[in-house]
Amino acid sequence: MSNQEQATTQVAAPDTADDHDRTLAPSRLLLVRHGESTWNAARRTQGQCDPPLSERGVAQAGEVAERLAGRRVAGFYCSDLVRARHTAELIASAIGVEPVPEPGLREVGLGAWEGRTREELMDEFPELWARWAVEPSWDLVPGGEGDVPFTERVIGTLGRLRERHPHGDVVCVTHGGVIQVALLDVVGRPSRGFFHFLIENCSLTVIQRNRHRTVVTAVNDTCHLS
Repeated sequence: MSNQEQATTQVAAPDTADDHDRTLAPSRLLLVRHGESTWNAARRTQGQCDPPLSERGVAQAGEVAERLAGRRVAGFYCSDLVRARHTAELIASAIGVEPVPEPGLREVGLGAWEGRTREELMDEFPELWARWAVEPSWDLVPGGEGDVPFTERVIGTLGRLRERHPHGDVVCVTHGGVIQVALLDVVGRPSRGFFHFLIENCSLTVIQRNRHRTVVTAVNDTCHLS
């Protein structure tokens, strides 16, 4: 082979690799909030407590399962809390893949506030609730997980899942707070306990990443719910 032919071959190789990369599906996180729980229905703060799905929540999980039916997925994960695991089990029957429990997808730990209604919080923690009303922060919650640990846990967990599955769809059945953190990370905002996005039970949120950028392609998609 001549020197000129060798030079041509050396230049062409990277282009071939780029062409191959462009044929691969981008990495997409399909974030599903769990179905309505009995505590959602009673308007009780859940955090990492473990109430089950309500009847309505089971129906919602069936509807999102139908939405995802037949989808090929690169990975399927769920929070290990009951309301997320039950939702994921119903989705599993539709996509033919069993979910892998992932504790890093748990909701934020809310310590002494877990199990209480808004009215009970206002009565039992009047000073803290007044501060929360002015400037929400997970750091105000007695015995809670706190802002930075929660954010770092969520971003670290989702980052590891992306590294594990650099291409294709990864379904994660998780919680409203986790999805908030994931979205705010894309737009460069801290969470600090204030929910900037409406994330309803069994809604679908999609975050797509390729080699150059990350974009949000859907937020709180509930078109599958009756």
